[in-house]
Amino acid sequence: MTPSSPLVMAFVAWSGTGKTTLVENVVKLANEKGLCIGALKHDAHRFEIDKPGKDSHRLFAAGAESMMIVSDEKLALVRRHETAPGVDELIAQQFSHCDLVLVEGWKNSNLPRIEVHRPALERPLLCRDKTHDHNLVAVASDAPVDVDVPVLDLNQPATVLDFILDKGWLS
Repeated sequence: MTPSSPLVMAFVAWSGTGKTTLVENVVKLANEKGLCIGALKHDAHRFEIDKPGKDSHRLFAAGAESMMIVSDEKLALVRRHETAPGVDELIAQQFSHCDLVLVEGWKNSNLPRIEVHRPALERPLLCRDKTHDHNLVAVASDAPVDVDVPVLDLNQPATVLDFILDKGWLS
């Protein structure tokens, strides 16, 4: 498939709602369809992907601006920056070879988004409570939700994937 620009869909939700589980299941199903999938996750906290004492960690800690570790199966890049690159820039630079990019977070971006919502958690919709987010294209929920966009069954990730592929959402 691999279009010139990948299909992109962001998933937003309150922490603990099941967003990562849904995205994980959609990735698996899309992979089974033979699609090249990219996954991009925003982390509002500081994170470490390397282990102290390992050569790659030592090189970065010594002051390398960028450090990449590569094996026959995968690569990882650690790069310093003063401000995080925008999601559009990251997609263009790192995921242009993909058919579909699933993004977790970036709720303030202009990406089309599906909000994961569980009414039993008694939290308001992020995209419809205080603001009307025009980028919201659907809500994935485990119960009925009164909202002005399609409501997808959170427990049916194939339905979520079909929605994304059928609509052909572009970033």
